[in-house]
Amino acid sequence: MLSLNSDRYTEYYFAVWWAGGVVVPMNTRWSLSEIAYSLEDSGARILLVDSAFSGMLPELTEHVPELDCVIYTGEDPAPDGALSYEFLVSNTLPVSDTMRREDSLAGLFYTGGTTGFPKGVMLSHEGLWHNGLIVAAACDINSSSVVLHVAPMFHLADGCIGLAASIASAQHVYVPSFDPEAVLNAVEEYQVTHLLLVPTMIGMLLQHPSFSAERVRSVQFILYGASPMPEGVLRLALQHMSHVRFVQAYGQTEMSPVISFLSSEDHVLDGKHAHRLASAGKLATGCEARIVREDGSEADTGQVGEIVARSPGSMLGYWNMPELTGAVLEDGWVRTGDGGYFDEDGYLYIVDRMKDMIITGGENVFSAEVESVISTYPGVAAVAVIGIPSKRWGEAVHAIVVIQPGVELDDAEIVEHCRARIANYKLPRSVEFRTDPLPVSGAGKVLKRELRDPFWEASGKAVN
Repeated sequence: MLSLNSDRYTEYYFAVWWAGGVVVPMNTRWSLSEIAYSLEDSGARILLVDSAFSGMLPELTEHVPELDCVIYTGEDPAPDGALSYEFLVSNTLPVSDTMRREDSLAGLFYTGGTTGFPKGVMLSHEGLWHNGLIVAAACDINSSSVVLHVAPMFHLADGCIGLAASIASAQHVYVPSFDPEAVLNAVEEYQVTHLLLVPTMIGMLLQHPSFSAERVRSVQFILYGASPMPEGVLRLALQHMSHVRFVQAYGQTEMSPVISFLSSEDHVLDGKHAHRLASAGKLATGCEARIVREDGSEADTGQVGEIVARSPGSMLGYWNMPELTGAVLEDGWVRTGDGGYFDEDGYLYIVDRMKDMIITGGENVFSAEVESVISTYPGVAAVAVIGIPSKRWGEAVHAIVVIQPGVELDDAEIVEHCRARIANYKLPRSVEFRTDPLPVSGAGKVLKRELRDPFWEASGKAVN
């Protein structure tokens, strides 16, 4: 499905599962080539598309001739070659539940790939069901709750709270995409009690001229995650929405996605437990995690290593990528690529990323993909892409470009070169030029830590 948020998206999930199919939600921020790649890679045969993206259909159907059927979910007449969603609903007999089992494949959720294209994470029905249950419990979602879909519905951040709402028989409310005024209006009109927001959205909501605590007085819980929460934004949120209970979820797509929760009780600014605000909380019900040293041994309490996690939400693997699956998944344990440690009370702290990834505005950007694109521009001798602190996005994509002798380049050239080849959120937000070579290790690998350090030294850690 390629669509903005709507009730059709919820119907899509449950109808596909009922019929025995597999969902393949498309990132609405992808470029045409990324969408076409994921459709081809997944082997998708049916595409649902709304009015916001129907203009891409001629090119998409040309690039992906394997599509058997396109279904248009808009209210107006369907484009040529597409079936009408409304017509099908009104003129098709119901089918029996195919009774998919717990370990059956429920969906391919594409996430950023080190090869330059997204990779499909295979998630099971059991994994998604488990995450719906634990989110409902963590945020006290019940049959009287009103849940607003704000984050994009292709993303598992929204997916987990949407499933929690359905499991609890709560009411769903939708805004097509994030807009502060639209969110505030929806909260007031429908008396919304629960939202999931990416930290960037919380910051933008607080900064909106018409924001007031009165306008969000119906809100009981805000679940946030998908990217790190800047401490300043969280403090403002706790001050200006003191009646709201905040819950942080830490996880990743490969875990369906939750690993841990920082409960509302731990969101305190003062007192002996105020330091826990910097943590990712405690492990979610049904989830195990270990901190592993480079040699594979288990780290001691307080010692940093890679976070390795296991739960009913552990992925089945990467679609058509057995080697990568073997490197990340073993006996249900998922290597997260995140560096962290446990304190004496069992709270999990994230300190660094052990895989080369930038999280900007809740989206994953792999630097290798951006580097690959920039490296093709005339006059570029070498390039390294890193994440640097950003008050608005958590992290911003920053490119360090070594130029060839006698060549002059500027920021706009590099950004425009990237714009036609990768999604907008992956574009460099800043570009630094140099003539000296990049620092490298004895093995010839670029020492990105040395490049990052000047930007991060003031924060004391390597994620924002």
